[in-house]
Amino acid sequence: MKVSKTSDPAIRRQKKKSITYIDELAAENQRLRDQLSQSPPENHCSSSSVTNESAADRHVQNPMLGERAWFQPYDPSSLPIHIGEAACTAFATRLRKVLTKKETTIHMPRTQYTSESTLMKIRDPAIEWPSLPQARLLIQIVFSQVSRVYHLVLRKSTFDQLEDAYRDRNLDNPVLTCKFFALFALGEAYSARSNSTLECNVPGAAYYVNAMTMILILPERPSLTHIESLLLLSLYSFFLNRRHSAFLLVGSAMRLGLTLGLNHDIPQSKCPDPVDRQHRTRLWWGIYVFDRMYGSKVGWPIQIADEDIHVKMPSTVPGDIHNEEFSDTEFLTASIQLARITGQVIDRVYSRKKHPESFLQREQKLLISLKQWACALPPNIRLNCEGPILKNVISLHLQFNQCIMLASRPVLLYALIQTTYSEPPEEDAAHPNIRQTLKTLSDACIHAARHTHSLIVDEWTNGSLPVFGYFYAHYLFSSALIMVISSQVYPENSGDFSLFEAAFEILRAMSNHGNLAATEFYDNLECVRQRLDQQGASESRPSLQFDRSFVNDQSGAHPSMMPTLLGGRPSDLSLVGSVPEAIAPGNLTNDMSFLGEGMEEFLAQPDVDFDFLDPSMTDAMSSWPKFSLWTA
Repeated sequence: MKVSKTSDPAIRRQKKKSITYIDELAAENQRLRDQLSQSPPENHCSSSSVTNESAADRHVQNPMLGERAWFQPYDPSSLPIHIGEAACTAFATRLRKVLTKKETTIHMPRTQYTSESTLMKIRDPAIEWPSLPQARLLIQIVFSQVSRVYHLVLRKSTFDQLEDAYRDRNLDNPVLTCKFFALFALGEAYSARSNSTLECNVPGAAYYVNAMTMILILPERPSLTHIESLLLLSLYSFFLNRRHSAFLLVGSAMRLGLTLGLNHDIPQSKCPDPVDRQHRTRLWWGIYVFDRMYGSKVGWPIQIADEDIHVKMPSTVPGDIHNEEFSDTEFLTASIQLARITGQVIDRVYSRKKHPESFLQREQKLLISLKQWACALPPNIRLNCEGPILKNVISLHLQFNQCIMLASRPVLLYALIQTTYSEPPEEDAAHPNIRQTLKTLSDACIHAARHTHSLIVDEWTNGSLPVFGYFYAHYLFSSALIMVISSQVYPENSGDFSLFEAAFEILRAMSNHGNLAATEFYDNLECVRQRLDQQGASESRPSLQFDRSFVNDQSGAHPSMMPTLLGGRPSDLSLVGSVPEAIAPGNLTNDMSFLGEGMEEFLAQPDVDFDFLDPSMTDAMSSWPKFSLWTA
């Protein structure tokens, strides 16, 4: 009897296993389909997927922000460096990308900083304390230049500690030594013009590196003095253009502050001394301001959310002791409020979060917050047309202008792209409201940049600009980029190119004196200028030659009556040619000059949208995902 193959028990078992395996594969495929349908899309989607997104997805995204983070390889033997989209150097690279029309435009590496090997060469474990009179002067300089802007230490108590240390010859306490060496480093950086040390030209570096070798980054029981030292060293790191070191130091200060509960109000029973309680409060807010400010300069996300902070705003301690220990309460409160808005700009404009509101709605809310902040300023913090302006007030308004530029400059860059890749007359006829909104936001950015330029040039011509300072160089660089775009996009603003040339020359002078940050920013502007020369942009601009003599002779400047954003005053700048009519004094109000009629209408709209930045709107912009401004 012939047995059928299908009736063989071994064959039947094998067939059954095959069917079971196929069923398992089908079930696994179904599970994967279910997971994919329920999971959110990954951030590293391709350009084509961005193009095919639904209208709702485009509604909530920043249309200028790519889906992938930007990494720049500098050294084949090391990891690529992440480039923050809010950084002004990143914005300079995107500007060059538009001007060159090349997606492969390379970001300029940051090489102008003091390396670890250089710092180790100047480290001197046997470094001596300065004489007591010199130490007093150095700390007084820090109080004049820094303590009016940020609360980092108690003033009278710090001087008392200094006197006690010299009187008792107690110069071996590592915690106090670190604090005072950090103060000495800042004092030298703000007062000296150069450094005789061949390895590092930045004054105060020897004190800095010795303080860095003394401080413990991971103390189990941190003190307030320890946190003070971290903040002082973090601030000085910018003089060496060591931005990553500054970020790590303030991050350590924040986390140590959290272990001490500085983000909470401490009961009076636990800390009876009102000066100590107020110092805790202000020291926390100093950490907070640094965190937001650093993020706006380099593009890092904020390190703590506002919802996790439960400490009150600074207040005034009764009695004369307040003026001896603390700076102005109203100024510090305004600085904290501006830092909060700055953090919101980084989060809402330059992050890749999915927001429930459109990009333009977020822009509107940010500008409303900035308007409210400026209108609420007390008179002593406003820029007065007469009399000298305190340096801390100038610093505050420079940060305010920078906040406006950060929020609105993507729109201005978009306007440059439209000018470069589209036909404005046809677009104007089809979308008149679009062009007006675009112009309104661009004008706000331009006004802020002009005002920053005005304030800094005024400080330069008066001889009061810190030669080695990082932040003034950064603000000047940021405004110079806006001046370039303004002169290219709007024919009536062609005179803004003369302001770019002035900023270019000031950064050149600061670089020649050894300012590392100014050298980096100057090199970036040089690349932008070379690109403009290559495309023959100078032929389309009126001849506005910059008189470079004021760089070497600060007393021979001529008034040019620059704009003010909050009731400022004219500044000095030597130019051959006329300044733009838009920045003439008669065209600006004394209160909020960036709030023209168009901006007021924009802020008053109950429901605004940014759908007009949809890449498919015009043929000229249909290739937008292939020419992303914010991805490499």
